Formats: sequence, C-alpha cells, structure tokens
Amino acid sequence: MENLLLAFLLTLFAGLSTGFGSIFAFFTKKTDLQFLATALSFSAGVMIFISFVELFEEAREELTAYFAGDTGFTVAVAAFFAGVFLIMIVDMLVPERDNPHHALDQEEIESAREKQEVSDSSDIESLRAEDQQELERVGLMSAAAIAIHNFPEGLVTFVATLADPALGITIAIAIALHNIPEGIAVAIPIFYSTGSRLKAVLYSFAAGTAEPAGALLGYFVFREFFDELTFGIIFAFVAGIMVFISIDELLPTANEYGGEGHQEIYAFIGGMAIMAVTLIFVG
Repeated sequence: MENLLLAFLLTLFAGLSTGFGSIFAFFTKKTDLQFLATALSFSAGVMIFISFVELFEEAREELTAYFAGDTGFTVAVAAFFAGVFLIMIVDMLVPERDNPHHALDQEEIESAREKQEVSDSSDIESLRAEDQQELERVGLMSAAAIAIHNFPEGLVTFVATLADPALGITIAIAIALHNIPEGIAVAIPIFYSTGSRLKAVLYSFAAGTAEPAGALLGYFVFREFFDELTFGIIFAFVAGIMVFISIDELLPTANEYGGEGHQEIYAFIGGMAIMAVTLIFVG
C-alpha cells in the first residue's frame, strides 16, 4: 500500500513522544504544567471528535455496505463497545499506584530536576540505599503499563493512516501529545532510584516502542483481510479505544495539571473545532 511507510513513520513518531516527555521533564528549566494540561485537553477534543464524527461514521458506512442493511450499524456499535471494554480491561490490570496516567505533582518533577543539578551525589546515593528497589519497581511498572496501552494506540494510528493520511497525521499528533506526561511518569521514579538521567530517558523511549510494534503486528495479522468488513470493524473498535482513553486518561490528567480557570475546557472545544475545520477542507 502506498501509505504504508507514512503510517509506520507516524506511529513511530507518536510512540517516541513518550521519550520526549522525559526530555521535557529533565531538560527544561521549569515544567509548564498548564501547557501540558492545555495540550492534553486539546488532544482529547481532537480524539473524541474524530472518533464519533469520522471513525465511527466511516465504520458505519463500510459495514452497512458490506451487510447491505441495518446489521452494519449493529456491528459497528458492537465493535465500538468492544474497543471500550478491551482498553477498560487493560486499564484494570494495572495496579492503581502503578498507573502512569495519574498526574505527577509539580513538586515531584521539580525535585527530580533539583537532584540532577546537585554536584554532590550523596543525596541520590542515600535515596538509592533506602528506596531504590521500590522506586525502580514503580518506574518499570509504569513503563510496562505504558507499553500495554501504546500497543492498541499504534494500531489506531497505523490503520487510520492507511485509510486516510490526513486523518492519520491528526491522530498521530493527538496521541503524541498525550504520550508526553506518560514519559514523565516513567522517567521520574527511574531517575530517583538510579540517579541516571540517561537511563530514565532510555526507559521512556523503550516504553514508546510498543506503539510501532502494535502497528506492525496489526498490519501482518490483518493485511490479508483488508476489506470493507475488516476496515469497518477496526475503525469502530479504535474509535471506542480513543473515546475511553480521552475520558479516562486525558481529561482527568489535564484537570490535575490545570489551574482553576476554564483553559482546559477551551482547549478541548478548540481541539474539536480545529478538527472539524480540518475535515471540512481535507474531506
């Protein structure tokens, strides 16, 4: 397929944004959590609008054409909620305290940055002696949880790009934005436990590689079956995944990072509006 390379590159970009999150945490003088909150809300608006207006509608059309009747809509609805339940089960399998989608406090991020600037490493060595195993476990569990979540997200980006490159680019950007705080969730405990900024960044990037892995696996599994039925079911399925991710992860995290104003709501609506305008001109 002519869009195959673009689909893989976009999925790789979205996945590696997890590593960019760790760089964002460690290599900036001050972490702008309000920017993160706005970006997450914007991303949620884009993903929810795409899911209901573009992906689900595309699924309904494909499946209606395949089944030539109301059965197509029923199958689309079933596939949508199958996606919701799958990602819900994946989320339930991650212990509450290890879930990387819970926002880190400003103090945690800034404390890690202050420790990396300390010339005398005695504080870090002391921390490693007392809490290294626990903190490293938290970091590794966060990395594993992110890898599990990134797997279906990779399939989302990949399939959407194969069907419509413009849609795939938009989804890739939205997923990349929401991967940034996930990278922070991996990097902070790893840095605390090892004192190594490099190791923290590498773990974050490694967690993001599950995204292109999910895309490749999905392609090799489904490539022989790409027809109206397969595309319709996948579109509805990933629409359900994206809606759940937006409601369960993006919006709550944006609320934790944001202030007392309505910036997150404005960003959410802005994401939907920009996506709507994009679809008008591109579609």
